[in-house]
Amino acid sequence: MTLIPTWGLRVVGAVALLIVGRIVAGAVRRGVRRVTTRANADATLIPFVSSVAYYLVVAFVVIAVIGIFGIPTASFAAVLGAAGPAIGLALQGTLSTFAAGLMLLVFRPFKVGDLVEVDGELGKVVAIGRITTTMNSLDNKRIIQPDSQGFSGTIVNYDGNETRSFDMVMGISHTDDIVVAMKTIEGIVTAHPKVLSEPPPQIAVSNLGDSSVDLIMRPWCVPDDYWTVYFDLTKQLKEGLEAAGCSIPFPQRDVHLCQEKSAVA
Repeated sequence: MTLIPTWGLRVVGAVALLIVGRIVAGAVRRGVRRVTTRANADATLIPFVSSVAYYLVVAFVVIAVIGIFGIPTASFAAVLGAAGPAIGLALQGTLSTFAAGLMLLVFRPFKVGDLVEVDGELGKVVAIGRITTTMNSLDNKRIIQPDSQGFSGTIVNYDGNETRSFDMVMGISHTDDIVVAMKTIEGIVTAHPKVLSEPPPQIAVSNLGDSSVDLIMRPWCVPDDYWTVYFDLTKQLKEGLEAAGCSIPFPQRDVHLCQEKSAVA
């Protein structure tokens, strides 16, 4: 009869500890989230750090509950250690993906909002989880990739630097004045409000083609203005070169016909 009061008190104590522990764990998670948010921590790290704090508290509570029932925690740890290799082998793929997700959160090759190319897929990063990374493509398709693919392959982060450049090639006729064309291009490029003055845009002759003289220009801008600058300059350069008297030639080929003289009989 003494077992009922003894084990009954232990069960009540264990349940009370679990309830209080979960409340404390939730408070710790909210506190960590609040502190990291005020500290302007990266948006991808805030959920991860708060979740780690939550599960650490839960783990301590579970160990304490096990101790209430008189189960040696050392033996419990030994059982888990023995089962660890089997569990790890069974979950090898999942664990590798989970580890890749942790590496993405720790090393942060990209963050939420960046335009990246991962495993051949281009899109804006929406969320970085511990298993998958979610992106929206430029035509607003949802792309969900396992973190193992992103971390093991090549990652191209188009928003990783503060500035970005691109090459534009415009062709003019071989009979057009190169100096006039280059001055026209320079005026249009430098006049664009979103083109950076430092580093200055580069303008040069890149190729003497069969049908055109190719002029290359390399303006710089911030990543968010990339497509605006690209589309604006494409239109403005064509209109400006034509207004300056330069022509944008089509591919052409001269054909010379040679007529053989007939033999005199």
